[in-house]
Amino acid sequence: MNLLKTLAAISSMTMLSRITGLIRDVLFGAYFGATAMMDAYVQAFKIPNFFRRLFAEGAFSQAFVPILAEYRNNSSDAEVKELVDHVATVLVWALLVTCVIGVVGAPVLVLMFSSGFLGTPKFDLTVNLTRIMFPYIGFMSLVALSSGILNTWRRFKIPAFTPVLLNLCFIVAAYFSLTWFGKEKQIYALACAVFVGGLLQLAIQIPSLIQIGMLPRISWNPAFALRDPKVRRVLKQMGPAVLAVSATQISIMINSTWASFMPDGSASQLNFADRLMEFPSAMLGVALGTVLLPSLSAAKANADKTEYSSLLDWGLRLTCLLALPAAIGLLTLSDALTATLFHNGKFDAHAVNETAKAVAAYGVGLTGLILVKILAPGFYAQQDIRTPVKIAMIVLLITQLMNVLFVPFIQQAGLALSVGLGACVNAAMLYRGLRKRELYIPSAGWLKFFMKLGAALLLMGLVGYGLSMQVDWLAMQSNRWIRAALMGGLIVACMLVYFSALFVMGFRLRDFRKVSR
Repeated sequence: MNLLKTLAAISSMTMLSRITGLIRDVLFGAYFGATAMMDAYVQAFKIPNFFRRLFAEGAFSQAFVPILAEYRNNSSDAEVKELVDHVATVLVWALLVTCVIGVVGAPVLVLMFSSGFLGTPKFDLTVNLTRIMFPYIGFMSLVALSSGILNTWRRFKIPAFTPVLLNLCFIVAAYFSLTWFGKEKQIYALACAVFVGGLLQLAIQIPSLIQIGMLPRISWNPAFALRDPKVRRVLKQMGPAVLAVSATQISIMINSTWASFMPDGSASQLNFADRLMEFPSAMLGVALGTVLLPSLSAAKANADKTEYSSLLDWGLRLTCLLALPAAIGLLTLSDALTATLFHNGKFDAHAVNETAKAVAAYGVGLTGLILVKILAPGFYAQQDIRTPVKIAMIVLLITQLMNVLFVPFIQQAGLALSVGLGACVNAAMLYRGLRKRELYIPSAGWLKFFMKLGAALLLMGLVGYGLSMQVDWLAMQSNRWIRAALMGGLIVACMLVYFSALFVMGFRLRDFRKVSR
């Protein structure tokens, strides 16, 4: 498999997802602004997302995919199908119980995530929105199961495309929210969009599962499925995986609590900044992690240490090549990006300034956030989850100590800065662990690579910052299409400068091609 070609295909699907996501966020900013109502929605949506990332896309995927890849390489089709059926059965019944508990216990969950809302109208609104959106975790956990299967069979496009459906539901809901619910309750349209979007994301995966003969058959007897040694093995791996992922998710929960004590609009501003950070993070980090984990798992199953190290080296070089300019872009163009995308309707100049600070703060740690997604699979493919657990717990403590230091001075930007810097520490410790175990041995030429990369980044940063300072982005609110054209031209100019400099210094696309054995 040509990994660069596969990565490009996944990234193109992810780009479509992020473009529709940006359209969604532009509409959110225009129709709802950075307001108390939007704060309630943001905090409520974090609750099912917390559990989705903790159990579904986090612990479950990290435990299930390497074991599934191992069985696919070494066992019969019947054994693989049995594993899928039994795991799906246990998952479905566990999700039914979880969703019921989540809907009933919504006030407790909101208190955990947004204790600063207690005693305000935002608390009751957040509880109601949480109850509507909580079943989303059920849909997305099954999507994680389906995506894990399809990715193991190297069918990457459909799983990468599915988030587009949620964004389209959001766009329709935002556009018609006032018509459907009225001014006082229009935020409920977004909660309904989450429910429908989750259902659609699950439905679109079914035809591909049927095509490869891996559509799970759900049994009415979960106790029988639980007795399967293969299922027990997945669950045993999930234990430490939950701890590994929980550090990051607990940090998010604590940050959510911090934000709930800040002035109205703070949680919304941080959320809009988070969306801009997630654009490059998903296009590169998530896409690369998706490609690498099945390939690393196959290399581990074949006991091919050279291929294992080579895959990690390829992923790290691509990350540095593409993540570093994205980080420089967030740092130098934060005001321009925020004003161009969100300075419309109810999203005022104050919200732009506060959001831009958080965007720049995310730029500081963006490379670390992406590197973690590349380095962590190096342990998961080895079915070593304990090491990332230890590292994640240390990083959790460091991140919260930085919150104490930064938040009193720069508010929500301090939360973003702590998350980014904590990710850099996490990446450094993961890298050290891979080197210490000799799972990764860097190939020759890294010093020369960094020297050339640094020169191109410096040139791009100077050009981007210099051109950005020539425009008063806030003053152009009434000429938003001209502002958008200028922003697009600025991004294109930065890209041309960066890649032209790399080309002059000898970088060629063929140098980054990688074929998985």
